[in-house]
Amino acid sequence: MSRLIVVSNRVAPIQEGKPSAGGLAIGVLDALKETGGVWFGWSGEIVGEAGAPVVEKGGKVTYATVGLTRRDYDQYYRGFSNATLWPTFHYRNDLSRFDREEYAGYMRVNANLATKLKTFLKPDDIIWVHDYHMLPFAQELRKLGVANPIGFFLHIPFPVPEMMRTVPPHEELIAAMCQYDVVGFQTDADKQSFIDYVERTGRGHFNDDDGMLQAFGRMLKVGAYPIGIYPDAIAKAAEQFANRKQVKSLRDSMRGRKLIMSVDRLDYSKGLVERFQAFERLLLNAPGWHGRVSLVQIAPPTRSDVQTYQRIRQNLEGEAGRINGRFAQLDWTPIQYLNRKYERNLLMALFRLSQVGYVTPLRDGMNLVAKEYVASQDPADPGALVLSQFAGAADQLPGALVVNPFDLSQMSEALERALSMPLAERQARHADMMVPLRENNLSVWRDSFLSDLRSVATATSVTEKTVKTVRQGATEAKRPAAKA
Repeated sequence: MSRLIVVSNRVAPIQEGKPSAGGLAIGVLDALKETGGVWFGWSGEIVGEAGAPVVEKGGKVTYATVGLTRRDYDQYYRGFSNATLWPTFHYRNDLSRFDREEYAGYMRVNANLATKLKTFLKPDDIIWVHDYHMLPFAQELRKLGVANPIGFFLHIPFPVPEMMRTVPPHEELIAAMCQYDVVGFQTDADKQSFIDYVERTGRGHFNDDDGMLQAFGRMLKVGAYPIGIYPDAIAKAAEQFANRKQVKSLRDSMRGRKLIMSVDRLDYSKGLVERFQAFERLLLNAPGWHGRVSLVQIAPPTRSDVQTYQRIRQNLEGEAGRINGRFAQLDWTPIQYLNRKYERNLLMALFRLSQVGYVTPLRDGMNLVAKEYVASQDPADPGALVLSQFAGAADQLPGALVVNPFDLSQMSEALERALSMPLAERQARHADMMVPLRENNLSVWRDSFLSDLRSVATATSVTEKTVKTVRQGATEAKRPAAKA
C-alpha cells in the first residue's frame, strides 16, 4: 500500500497513553500508523532563519516540521490566513482585511513548504493536505513537477460566491484549489458554494453523476466528507474521568442545580456574546430558574497576539460580569466563565455531568463539540443539546434543538425547553443522534476521503496510459513501412 503524506499548518504528534488530542489529529495518526507515512507542517516555533525540516520518527510515522520566521508568521499565518481567509470564510467580511504583502507572504510560505516537502516524496505517495492555510499548496507542488495524487480537505466553512469574491485574489485561489485531485468539504452546502463559484464564473462544469468537476483545464473530484468522532471511546472516557477532582468539585458546587455546559475556543465565529445574552434572557423571562441553573462556559484563549481576539476576551468578560452582577445571589453565580484549556477527556466527563449542551456558533464547518457532547451522555439519563443551525453538525444530529444563534429569544426558549425536557424525550432524542454518530465515525470520514483520492488517482493514471498508448499508436502509424 502506498504511503500517506499528511500536510497541515500544525503538526500534532500524539504521545502514547495521552489520547487528549482532537479528532483531526487522531484520525490522521490512525491512517499514518496503518500505511506508514509522513506528517509535515509548521512546528509552531518562530525562528530567526528558516532551515531544513526537523525529522522525528515515531513507529511507522515520520514527523517533519519546519519553523517560520517572524516575517512569514506575520504575513502567512496572522495575516492572510487569519485576518483575511478566516473571517471571510466565516461570513465576517466586516472583520476581514486584505494586504498585498500578506498575500504575497501566504503564497511564498506555501511555495517554500512545497519545496521542503518534495524532498520526502516517493513516486507512489498519496498526499493529503488540510485546511485554509494551504489552499495553493498543490499548485506549488505541481510547479515543482510533482505528479502524485493530492487531496485537500477544508475544515472550516466555504463561503457563497458573493462572499468569496470579497477576497481580491479570489479567482487565483479557486484556480489553485483546482490543482488538487480531490477537494473535500464538511457539508453539502459548502461543497455547493465551491461548485457555484466555478460554474457562475463560467470557469467549469460539475457532473452530479460522478462528482467530477471540470475547471481551469483540470478534472477533480469534489465531495462532502463530514468529519466524525469515535463515540464509544468518548463515552468510555466520560465514565472513566467522572471521579476526577475537578468534576467532583463542580458537581458539589452545583448543589442540585442544573448545569448548562458550553466549550469553545475564544473566537468571534462562536457566538459567545450572543450565547450569554440568550442565557440572560432566560433568567429575565423565567425567574423560576433563578438559583436553579448555572452556565459554565469554557473558552480557551486562541491567537492571543491578535488584537481582534483581545477585544473578544474583554467583551466576553464584561458580559459575564454584567449578567452575574444583575442576577447573582449570595450562594449562586449564574455564569462561570473560564478562560483556560482543559484536557479533552476531562471535558467529556463535564459534558456527562451536565443537563444541557449549549453549542451555538454563528458559523462553523462542523463543530465536533456538539458530537462529543452527545457521545459523552449517559443513555439512561442523557442531557439535551441546543445547537446552532449554522454548525455543520446540525445536519447530522436529528435529536438536537436547532436554533438560529442570531435569535436570542429562540435560543432562550430552547434552553428552557432543554432544561424541562422529560426523560423519555431526552432518551429518544439521544438514541436518534447516536445512530449517525456511529454510522459516520472518524474512520468513515478518513477512509471515504482517501478511497476517493486513490480512485481518482487510479483513474487518472489509466487515462494517462491510454492517452500515451494512443499517441504512440498514432506516431507509429505515421512512420513509413519498413522495406522488405
